[in-house]
Formats: sequence, structure tokens, C-alpha cells
Amino acid sequence: MASLKFNNVYIKDSFTIAGPLESEGQIRKFDLMMDDYYYGEKSFIDAEVKMQKTVIDNLLYRNKLGKKIDLILGGDLSNQLGITSYAVRNFAYPFLGVYSACATFLESMLIGGHFIETGLMKNVLLITSSHNLNAERQFRFPIEYGAPRASTTTFTATGSVGAVLTNEKTNIKVEAATIGKIEDYDQKDATHMGAVMTPAAVSVLMDHLQDLKRNVDDYDLILTGDLGSVGREIFKEFLKVNYGIKLKNYTDAGCEIFLKSQEVYSGSSGPVTLPMVLFNKVLKNKKYKKILLIATGSLHSKDTTNQKKSIPSIAHAISLEVL
Repeated sequence: MASLKFNNVYIKDSFTIAGPLESEGQIRKFDLMMDDYYYGEKSFIDAEVKMQKTVIDNLLYRNKLGKKIDLILGGDLSNQLGITSYAVRNFAYPFLGVYSACATFLESMLIGGHFIETGLMKNVLLITSSHNLNAERQFRFPIEYGAPRASTTTFTATGSVGAVLTNEKTNIKVEAATIGKIEDYDQKDATHMGAVMTPAAVSVLMDHLQDLKRNVDDYDLILTGDLGSVGREIFKEFLKVNYGIKLKNYTDAGCEIFLKSQEVYSGSSGPVTLPMVLFNKVLKNKKYKKILLIATGSLHSKDTTNQKKSIPSIAHAISLEVL
């Protein structure tokens, strides 16, 4: 069984920095908002590093955590987790870098939750980020190329999100988690992440429901990570045709950040997409008491796609209770 039950894991705080386009989208209110993609730095890489450092600083000092942090957990989309490594080197805390592409934040939450539940740690800080102009040139094309985009393409969100997990009781409980399996349905199109990642999202959802003996109606909201508007419909159709499940209490975070008028094709992608929507929209809506998060990640690189190899994907699930 790949599912874990937690009794003593809570979310203490979160902090979000949003990029300029994200700040003009559906949510419009974040902890900090960038005026431009440079964020006062000379390069986009430096800007993303600064975003993470700023998020960590705010989480540490506004909660007066000081030496209370046992571990920093996180990652980003850059090669060898370069962004996170450069950001965390400024802080004297133990660090574990993790990578599940756009599912990285939930993987961090899952691992951090396990450390806390077992009593090995009391406070774990989670961090992730993405920057459109860094990620697009790594996984697709540099913006300067002016390459045409397919309607199925998602747009990497710019921002950084952090959170603190704790064993101290708060009003947001991390109640359960399900570790996903890598799925590969022989999809090779890096401009159609919805098709690539849907099988992994379905797989972890079904494992979660079976392991914990639940059904989709047990949740007030099921939120997938960044399937986008096209992938969202594939996900719903996949469940309906193969399992007879009709989702009513469902949306995809990739569809909740940008406005249609912003012309971002199928919606938002990137590891900040799901936590950005979770902390700045979903948890601010009091009607959601039981929430299932399913973060999705495409595990390709520019080398594998250039060699026309199929794209594997992963998804992890976290169940939250708002007390």
C-alpha cells in the first residue's frame, strides 16, 4: 500500500510570491507580487533564486522560527535543482532536494509529513519555485525564438511558494498521502502535458481511494496540479469511461491562475501552480473542509524529447482537512 495516514501533521504558515502575469490573473492577491521578470536582479536565474530566498526569509522571521526548523525540503525545475541549491545555501539548515517536476511541492509535503509523523522532526520548511523564462528555454523553446505554440501547450507560472509543516495543531491538517507510480502511455509530445500526466493522476487517485476505502464524494474538492484546460477534460473523461466516475467537485489548478484573455493556451504549469492556488484561493474559501490534492509531473528532459522518447509522468496525492 502506497498510502500513509497522518495524525500529527499540520500546516503552520505559507508564503507566496507571484510573477507579473500571475498577479493580473484570477487570484490577484498574493503575499508579494513582482513588477517584472527580473525582480531587481541582472538575470532570470538570479531572480528565481531571490524569490526563494525571500519566501524562506518571510516564513522564518514572521513566525520567529529561528533554530526551530529541523529541515528544508524542496526543489525547482532547473537542471540539478540549481535554483533551490543556490537559495538554500544562505540558510544554515539541513536540506533535502527533491524532484518530481511539477509535483515537487507535494512530494516535499509527503516526505516532510512522514518525518513529523514519526516524531523525528517537529518543523519542516517546504520551498519551490518556477520562472517562465527559465523553464521554457529548458523544456520547450527560449521565448526569443518566437516558436509557434500548440493550443494544448501550458504556460510555466512564475513565482515561489513556501510552507511550514509542524506537529503543533493548527486549523489545516495534513491527513493522508498517497505516493504515486510512474506511468508511461507512450506520449511523446512535450507541448501536451495534459495527455502525458493524466494517466499518473488517475493512477494515484484510484490507489488513494482503494487504499483508504474512500470515494470521490468524500471530498469537497479534488484539485489536480497542472493538467490545464485540455488535460482537465481528458482526466474527467478517462475516469468516466474506465471507472464510471463522474467528477463534480473537481478542478485543475492550471485553470485557476490566468484569465482566458491572457492567452496562455491551455493554462498554467510548473511546481508553483498547485500550491499557489491552494494557499491563495482554495484555503480562503470556507466551504472546502476536505480537500484532495493531486500534483502532476512530467518527467522528461530536452534530451529525451529530442531523441523522440516517450514521456513518463508521476503524481502524488495529499488529503487535507480544514478544522
